Formats: sequence, C-alpha cells, structure tokens
Amino acid sequence: MNDTEEIKRRMLEQMQRQMEEEQRMQAEKEIMEAQKKALLRHLLDADARARLERIRMAKPEEAEYIEMQIIRLYQMGRIKERITDEVLKLLIKSLLPKKRDIKIRRI
Repeated sequence: MNDTEEIKRRMLEQMQRQMEEEQRMQAEKEIMEAQKKALLRHLLDADARARLERIRMAKPEEAEYIEMQIIRLYQMGRIKERITDEVLKLLIKSLLPKKRDIKIRRI
C-alpha cells in the first residue's frame, strides 16, 4: 500500500511540474508576443498595420513571416523610419513568392 501511495505522490508531483512549466512557457510566449506587437506598432504606420492585419485574417502564416522579416530588418539596422503602406506593399512583393499563373490549354 505504501508503494502505491509513493507512486501516486510522484505522479502528482510530476504533473504539477509539467503544469508549472506549461504556465511559464505560456507567460513567456505572451510577453514575446506583446513585445513584437509593440515593436511593429512603432515601425508601421496605421495603414501598413491595417494591411498586415487584413493579411493575417486571410493568411496567418504569411503575416507571421512578414512580421518576422520586418523585425529582422529592423534588428539589422536596415529600417530607419516608419514603414508606410506603399513601402509595405513593396516589401511584401519582394518577400513572398510570386503566384504561378496556371493556364489550361485544350488540345
């Protein structure tokens, strides 16, 4: 009986550690997300932020990729001023691959 109680106690401790680790990771993720949003708010003007949010609604993965590239460019010192909507359009065009134009020909 004593062994089963010991096993239960160990399992309970392990589950508690896992929960604490998950909570800590979630908190870190939220902090990083808040820092990323604050930096993007600083780098993008209102129209560019609105465009990025529209992209996020349609294609979240592409919006995430664009955000990470903008942050990377800022960290490298390549962004000196706020990004306008027109500059963001050019940036998106250069970052994302071109769509293939598929034509079906009947023979």
